[in-house]
This record gives sequence, C-alpha cells and structure tokens, in this order.
Amino acid sequence: MASKDEQAGALLAQQHQLEASEQRMAELDAALSALHQHQAQNDAALDNMLEDMQSILDSCGIAFDEEIAISCEVSRYCEVTQEEITLGIGALSPLASLDFNEQMSWQAYIASVEHYAEQQGIDLSSDPYRRLMTLSQRVALEKRIAEEFSLKGAQCDKYDYLIAGTAGVIGGLIDLAFGGVPKESQLTRGADKLAEKAVENFARFNGWEGGRGNQTSSAISFLEGKFSVNYDQATSFGPNGTAGAVKHMSTKNHHLKSLAHSPCLVGLFFSIINQFTQSASFVSEGKLVTISAEAELQGHNFIAKIFCGVANWFGHLMSDVSGSSGIDRNRPNYGRGSGIPIPFYNLLQFMEVGEFGQHRQSFAVVCTKVFEQGYDLRHGLGLCVPVLVTELITRLGWTVKQRCYHQKPWSECVPLASNPELRRMLLVAHGSMCLIDGGEAALRSGGDMVQFLLRTNLVGWSRFGHLALNEMYAWYNAGHIDAEAVDAYLEGEYRALLAC
Repeated sequence: MASKDEQAGALLAQQHQLEASEQRMAELDAALSALHQHQAQNDAALDNMLEDMQSILDSCGIAFDEEIAISCEVSRYCEVTQEEITLGIGALSPLASLDFNEQMSWQAYIASVEHYAEQQGIDLSSDPYRRLMTLSQRVALEKRIAEEFSLKGAQCDKYDYLIAGTAGVIGGLIDLAFGGVPKESQLTRGADKLAEKAVENFARFNGWEGGRGNQTSSAISFLEGKFSVNYDQATSFGPNGTAGAVKHMSTKNHHLKSLAHSPCLVGLFFSIINQFTQSASFVSEGKLVTISAEAELQGHNFIAKIFCGVANWFGHLMSDVSGSSGIDRNRPNYGRGSGIPIPFYNLLQFMEVGEFGQHRQSFAVVCTKVFEQGYDLRHGLGLCVPVLVTELITRLGWTVKQRCYHQKPWSECVPLASNPELRRMLLVAHGSMCLIDGGEAALRSGGDMVQFLLRTNLVGWSRFGHLALNEMYAWYNAGHIDAEAVDAYLEGEYRALLAC
C-alpha cells in the first residue's frame, strides 16, 4: 500500500470493523428478540395451565389449602416429566480484530491493517475514499464542491451590464477630460506634486534638514549622495557613460535603459546583482548589455549586505522619481525631468520588432521616445485615477444590487473579484473605458505611433488585459476545481484547528 494511502487504508479497515460490529449487534438483537418471544409464549402457556387447573378444582369442589402438607407419595405421583427444549438460535462466532497496542509503531500498525484486510477480503488498492462515504454523503460532497469550489461561468443580467457599462463610460470620460499626454495632463501635474512631497518626506526621514533654494531639488541632491549606486551611467559616452556599450543612451532615457531603475521585482533583482558583482545592466538594441562598474556594499555579512542593497535600491529610486536635482523648480512651467519608468516598462526595450513611422523604427525605439516625452511613473500614477474610479463604481454598483435587488445579507455582498458576475462586470467596465481611451488616442494621434501610446492609458489596458485573461481562464475551466478557493478553505480550517 502506498504511503499516501496508509491513513485511508486504516480508516477503511476501521470502517469494516465498525460495520461488522453493527452487524453482530443486529444479530444479538435478533437473538434476544427470539428469547423474549419464546419467554412470552411460555408465560402465556403457564398462565393457561394454572387457569385450567383452578377451573378443574373449582368444578370438583376442592379447595386448595397451601398449609396442608402433601405426602411424599402424592408428590411423586404428581411429578411431571420435564423435557429439554432447544431453541433454533445459532451460536455467534467471535469478531475478527486488529493486532493493536499502545506501544506498537505506525509501520507495525499498518502491517496489522494490511493483514486484517487480507483476511477479510478488503481491497486496499482501489480508491478507498469512495467506500468510506455513503451514497448520500458522496452526493452531498459533490454538490458542495460544485457550489463552493468550482470555477463558474458568469450569469449576468441586463442590469449588471448596464452598471458595468456606465462605470466604464464615467472612467473613460474622466480619462478624456483630465488625461492626455504627460505635459498636458492635469492628473499628471497632481501626481508630480505628490511625488515631490513624497521625496521631501523620505529625505527628511533619512536625515535631511532642508536646504537653500527649492526644497525638492535639495532633497533630491541629498538622496543622490546618500543612496549612490554603481549603475547610474547617464550617456553612451563621456565621464559618466558606458564607453559606447549602450547605444543611443542619454539623460532622458538612461533610467529606462538601466534595468535596475525599474520599480518592480525586475529592478530589485538587477540592482542586487549589479551591486554584488560590481556591474551595471542595460538594454541596448534589444539585447542585455552588462558593463563593469565599481561598487562597495555596506554590511558585515551576507544578510546585512542584502538589506543594504535593497535599501540602496529603493533610496536611489526615490532620488530619481521626480527628476534631476538640477531642474530649476523656481522657474514657472519648469520641466518635469526624467523620472523612473512604470513597473515592467523597461522590458519593452527587448521588443525590437515591427517598423513604425516614416523612419521605420522598432517598437522598442517607439517606447523609448514615449518615455522621453514624460510617460514615467508619475504619469502612470495619474492614469490610475480613471482606472480606480471605474473599479470602485463597478464594485459599489454590484454591492448595492446584491443587497437591495437580490435581498442578500451583507456577508454575501462583499465585492470579491472571485465572484463570476462581478468578474464579468469588471471586464465590461474596463473594456468600455479602454474602448473610449483607445478611440480618442487613435483619433488624435493621426496615425503616429508615438502620439498614440502617449495618449493611451497603459494602466487601464493592463488592468483590462488581466481581467480578460482571468475571464478566459474561468470560461475554459468552468466546472473544474478552483484551487485557490480550496486552498483558502483549507487555510481557514487549519487556522481554526490551531486556535482550538
């Protein structure tokens, strides 16, 4: 018997013992019932005999006196010959049992189970779990699995689609009114201010005490000195360049071409690698390029160096998120500077495919030009606003409908994305928003790929793509087991056991 089935085999043997015990108890009940019935018949016959004897004595005028002594001769004369009566109740054989004691090991116990199963004709090679449950239990289990732990298709009505479509249109209109290219977007200007405040607060947290001139520039200068890195080359040639190893790199795009400047796991990975190996990793013409760059990590052991490397990576990102310290922020309408890219946007540099525009530029070059015109993390934060509005309106509408229209309790009105109907509504809502955004970008770009991407809400399209993949997965696997739901249920049961 396989190790993974040992527990089930033991349960199957115990179930067989329980069933045999119940059968034996039924046999004992039948035997006792037969004895009770025979005893009742004897009692009735004896009562009839006593009544007949009393009737005979009364008819003969004989009064029986219990105090009168009866002679031995009369007693022998009145003796009745006793006959042995045998009931038709068979003898019960002893129940088979497992060889078990408290000192035996698990392996010895499993060996005893296998021996018992062999003697009783129990097949442990087939699926034991089907025989451990009754038919009604299996039906109830299959019903619960289908209702709670299976991927289901959405059953949306017209009101669900109406709510989702309205939310998407509202989000799209917000994107049209306040979005646009980075230099014109009101949302981006608000994000720029928030980023500058975040940089100042982070610098103050690390010991910055303010400075002369513009406070944001002073904070950036402080962070650049405190969190300097070895992969901050800014040009293809020059004192702080790559000696021509990275093509077409300038101060406007070096944060994009440097993989360690990405504010995501990709950037963290390359930052740690570059700091430990004294190198710098870039993307040039669709290829990964690594150059030597001296670095000195703080920390007395490996764990400390990892911690210092992560802190150095994050601190340097904060120094770059609002552009350079050399920007004259006291001047009206000052430039935004080169920030850091949106998470994973650096990976688009590997897509050296296609030919766009009159210069037949690849998609990677187009993405570089889009970044150079301000499509950075700050612009991405501004683009999150219409996406969040669309998301919140859709979830709120679904919650209100479940509570007020379907009259469900509040516990069933939590807007979790695992709900099939809400998942479909979110797809429709974000799809509607992206349709408006894409149509506006196509009309106003005039066929220019750079202008099209500058006016496109990549955050919204990323969210829509994620929802589309989830919906396709749910549609393809409808009726199959939802592993995440099973894991969540088991995790809850495990925590409940630990709490006991």
